[in-house]
Amino acid sequence: MYLITGCNGQLGTELKKRLPDAICADVDTLDITDANAVNNFVRENNVDLIINCAAYTAVDNAEDNPDLAGKINIDGPRNLAQTGTKIIHISTDYVFDGMAHRPYGTDDMTNPLSVYGKTKRAGELAVIENADVAVVIRTAWLYSPYGNNFVKTMRRLGTERDMINVVSDQIGTPTYAGDLADAIVQIIPQMKPENSGIYHFTNMGVCSWYDFAVEIMEKSGLKCAVNPIKSSEYPTRAVRPFYSVLDKSKIQNVFNIKIDHWKKGLDKCIEQF
Repeated sequence: MYLITGCNGQLGTELKKRLPDAICADVDTLDITDANAVNNFVRENNVDLIINCAAYTAVDNAEDNPDLAGKINIDGPRNLAQTGTKIIHISTDYVFDGMAHRPYGTDDMTNPLSVYGKTKRAGELAVIENADVAVVIRTAWLYSPYGNNFVKTMRRLGTERDMINVVSDQIGTPTYAGDLADAIVQIIPQMKPENSGIYHFTNMGVCSWYDFAVEIMEKSGLKCAVNPIKSSEYPTRAVRPFYSVLDKSKIQNVFNIKIDHWKKGLDKCIEQF
C-alpha cells in the first residue's frame, strides 16, 4: 500500500489523481513530526511505500520559525524513513548556494543559504541514513493549477495590473507538478536498494523568473507588461540561489524517464485553468 504525505499540496494533489488507491494523509490526519503516530499509521495501514510531499515551504517565514521548519523538514522525514518502508522524498534546489555556472549534479557540494535550504538538506540526509530503500528527488520552481505558486500569482496579477516587475537575475527551470508526478509513478516499480540515492528532476531548459513570467502572460492571453528588475530591487527575508539549474541525466538514465521542456509543461498546466 502506498502512502502520500502532504497530499493536499501541489505535488500531492497530482499524485492522488495518478494513484487513486493510495492512502492520502495531510497534517490534519497524520503529524509526521510525531514518531509514534507515524509508526502506528504505517503499521495499521500496511504501508510499504511512502511518497513524502510534506514540507515547510514558506521560505521567508522559515527564517523566523527555524524550529518549526526543522520539525517538519528534518524530524518528519526521519520519522518516515525509520518505519522501515521504502520512501520517495521530495527535496529542493535550495540546498545549493547558486554560485555555479553549470547545472548542478547530484554529487555536487551543497551549501544552503537559508533556513529552508538547510532544513531540507538535513532532511535529505535523515532519509538516506535511515531508510533501506530511499529515492530523494530535488526539484525546483514547482507549479500547478493547485495551491499557491508563481504561475497562479502571475495570472492573477496579469488580470489586475497593466505592468508588473519580476526579477531577471535568478536563473533556474520551472517544474510542472504533473510532470514530476508522472516521473514518480514511473520510479515506483523500480524502487530497489541499488537505485537508492539522490536524483534531480525539473523540466528541461533554462530561464529567469522574468522569462517565465513573460511566457505565462503570453500563453494566458494577458496584456500585462513584465518589467525585468534585479534581485536587489526586490529584497526578501531569505536568500535565494541565483543559479539553480539541475542536471537531470541521472534520473533519466537510471529510471529511463523522458522529460519535457518547461514551456511544454506550462502549456499542460494552463490548459487546465
